[in-house]
Amino acid sequence: MYIVTYAIDSLDPNPIVQTFDEFWEAEDFLHEEVELRVSWIVEHSAYSITESELDDIREIEYSLAKLEKVEE
Repeated sequence: MYIVTYAIDSLDPNPIVQTFDEFWEAEDFLHEEVELRVSWIVEHSAYSITESELDDIREIEYSLAKLEKVEE
């Protein structure tokens, strides 16, 4: 079993927590959620975002997530 924990920010007291039976399911969920958040940030930005800034945004979003294997 795999658990994905994904916070809104570093102080989020109630992060999203999802469990999955397969690693690929957890990984897909995590990548989709990150891309949704990155897309939202880009769409709502008042300024153009460079590729470097986009990479930084993705790095920040992935730092807020944790994917771990849980032994049953």
